[in-house]
Amino acid sequence: MPGKVHVTTTINGESVEFLCEPRQTILEVLRDQLDLTGTKEGCSNGNCGACSILVNGEVIDSCLMMGVEAEGQEITTIEGVASADGLHPLQQKFLEHAALQCGICTPGFIVAAKALLDQESDPSEERIRLYLAGNLCRCTGYDKIVRAVQDAASEMAE
Repeated sequence: MPGKVHVTTTINGESVEFLCEPRQTILEVLRDQLDLTGTKEGCSNGNCGACSILVNGEVIDSCLMMGVEAEGQEITTIEGVASADGLHPLQQKFLEHAALQCGICTPGFIVAAKALLDQESDPSEERIRLYLAGNLCRCTGYDKIVRAVQDAASEMAE
């Protein structure tokens, strides 16, 4: 079995180095080695979106990305969404709209919605629903989530 691989990357704006086995996913590295436990493990096969992270601004299921693939990449996890000044508008609107219940899917939805709002300042409801289609929620229903994203987009536009 091959040894561990040295990886240098940027996570949530900070330079990070870690060693990982070639078979380890970035989800495992984030949670087990770097103590970034906000990214949740749901299905482990790329179907639920609970483990969504941003890699160079693109939404990626971290359960499907190997840790070694993080080399030289710019990664944002849920921990990197808020600023030193407080919650990101998406996080605040999820709270205000009660767009969460158990919390397993919430980080993935927020990260994916952030990617959308970084690309489009005023997406339509249809566009939000299409963009978030890779994220599954078993508790809240999607209307509250969509309303939270719409409200955050409005607030961010002001």
